[in-house]
Amino acid sequence: MANDALSSTSADPADAAGTSPASSTAEPVRVGVLTSGGDAQGMNAAVRAVVRTALRMGAQPYAVMEGWSGAVAGGDGIRKLEWDSVGSILHRGGTIIGTARSAEFRERAGQLAACRNLLEHDIDRLVVIGGDGSLTGTNEFRKNWPSLVAELVERGDITEQTAAAHPVLMVTGLVGSIDNDLVGADMTIGADSALHRILEAIDDISSTAASHQRTFIVEVMGRHCGYLALMAAVAGGCDYVLVPELPPAEGWEEDMCRKLAKGREAGRRESMVIVAEGATDRAGNPITADDVKRVLAERLGEEARVTILGHVQRGGKPSAYDRWMSTLLGCTAAREVVLATAESEPVIIAERQNRIKRLP
Repeated sequence: MANDALSSTSADPADAAGTSPASSTAEPVRVGVLTSGGDAQGMNAAVRAVVRTALRMGAQPYAVMEGWSGAVAGGDGIRKLEWDSVGSILHRGGTIIGTARSAEFRERAGQLAACRNLLEHDIDRLVVIGGDGSLTGTNEFRKNWPSLVAELVERGDITEQTAAAHPVLMVTGLVGSIDNDLVGADMTIGADSALHRILEAIDDISSTAASHQRTFIVEVMGRHCGYLALMAAVAGGCDYVLVPELPPAEGWEEDMCRKLAKGREAGRRESMVIVAEGATDRAGNPITADDVKRVLAERLGEEARVTILGHVQRGGKPSAYDRWMSTLLGCTAAREVVLATAESEPVIIAERQNRIKRLP
């Protein structure tokens, strides 16, 4: 993996982080890290890398617990982290600092509370690990930061000195999303592990389907992005796949039934159809696993079985890829935010064409 951010051969990229000017000041730079939205395998690896890289650079990391809910709540919702705080988490799924979708943070009152609570710890730098909603909300918060700080001064919640010391919010984002839905990135955190989980399920289902000469319909996650469905269908040797990006033309039912029937005629004992949860026809009408089941019953006389994998796709241990790639991303994100200045543009750190890249 070629990478301009890391130059050491150390097994732990945090060891290659070097030091920043923060290490020579009396008050270290303070960096918050939070995971928000849906969890994804590899988030813990990213958190670990952010924390340990920040510490090696002389900065002080803080965990914002339960996503933006922790920032809004304050108190124990924002906690100082040390080296051992993130020990033995590289192999764990989910996120040890918690995640949630915060309705309060969408309102100005919630953002005011989050701003006040972050400034209580002198935090004006954040690494946010999440999906589209999380990073979009973070960017809005960043834009609102100057007016939020000014309002807190007017209310007497913070001093003029505090406001002057933290005029902007510096943000670096990492995309944690099993859907692999970031334009400009080859793979998002969690997508590889989720795909492995789906393939394991398909392999298991195939054996029982063959035993009974049966058709199975497997619904996988992907409201707007069909990466998991498409890649699982290819890698799993499935017969038909429905994804949001390519709504089937009118008459897709007949096309699907014809292809499944040809497979049986060729001696195949089982059939497998993969449906992304966001699949629709060209009129925008949803196509669900139950719709496919009904079509097969009406046109082929088959009593197909439906398996909805649901949150099992998010669960379990991250793959090797989601461990080391998330580590590289977290290390780079920490360096980016620790070295950021008030003039720095916010970026997303992503892997693209086998390189660590900074995206707007």
